[in-house]
Amino acid sequence: MAATQSILEWTLVSECPIPNDINEILVEGEEAIAAYKTFRDSAIFTNKRLIVRDAQGLSGKKVEIYSLPYSSINMWSTENAGSFFDVNAEVELWTRAGHIKVNIKKGVDVRKFDKLIANAIL
Repeated sequence: MAATQSILEWTLVSECPIPNDINEILVEGEEAIAAYKTFRDSAIFTNKRLIVRDAQGLSGKKVEIYSLPYSSINMWSTENAGSFFDVNAEVELWTRAGHIKVNIKKGVDVRKFDKLIANAIL
């Protein structure tokens, strides 16, 4: 489990339009709800899962896709950004796959993120 913890940490930079090509991997009845820019690609919330696209290599042509079904999330926590020295909000997800940490840059609404997770799980 310790080996996967370093892999399962993402940073969301800003909200962005939902990428058109995401429809290629959605299943019947699944719809994209919101998308966030990561440093090199994007994270997409659907009504069934969180999809994180991770461009790799120098050219970015190699793309790894992480798919986290909401049904695998056991618990989550959100922490808003503090003041001057604490500019990032954080979301932590405890799942059957392990612990996942999501850093959220200033300007991204962590409470909207919290509500997206709650609506999907509860």
